[in-house]
Amino acid sequence: MLDLKQLTTDVCRIATEVGYFLREERKNFRRERVVEKHAHDYVSYVDKESEVRVVKALTALLPEAGFITEEGSATYQDEPYCWVIDPLDGTTNYIHDEAPYCVSIALRSRTELLLGVVYEVCRDECFYAWKGGKAFMNGEEIHVSNVEDIKDAFVITELPYNHLQYKQTALHLIDQLFKIFFTDFHHYIGVHLNESSIAVPRPSLVACLICDGVHHRLVEAKV
Repeated sequence: MLDLKQLTTDVCRIATEVGYFLREERKNFRRERVVEKHAHDYVSYVDKESEVRVVKALTALLPEAGFITEEGSATYQDEPYCWVIDPLDGTTNYIHDEAPYCVSIALRSRTELLLGVVYEVCRDECFYAWKGGKAFMNGEEIHVSNVEDIKDAFVITELPYNHLQYKQTALHLIDQLFKIFFTDFHHYIGVHLNESSIAVPRPSLVACLICDGVHHRLVEAKV
């Protein structure tokens, strides 16, 4: 049986080490080696190299696990465990030298999620949790906000980078938000729009910030 607490500790170390690589590489970053996969969806040599480092370290840590990766440097072939990784979650932010960007790693079995680690490089904050345990940030237990009324909340929503495909969905979401915030409550409430071509928190980090009570609620359209 896996020791999930110890495994999470090891994954935090790996994420932090890869985060250090990202931070150092950014000092001499070469933008001409950035490739646009789709509109507002980029990949750089740093994404690829950091993924290789994560895969190598996690393979040594748990050889019986496969991988689902952002850049395809490893594969999943029905192994009993599977690492799901994004070694540079927030490439657009990284390219423009804007916080935040993260190293995101999760482990699942065939049936359930076992652990998750998100290391936010710019603020040196490592969020982590494992099945049966609590959630932590840099060793301190974290909790969701105690804000109960949406009119007192700081709300974050996300607009997809593939804006042409989901344009109507995004417009509907914004329309609904304005109805809630301005029609129902008659005053402005803090809203953070999250979109992949501007410097904003990544989806994995948003979940961590909600768990830590920084953001109070995520509003997202189902597509």
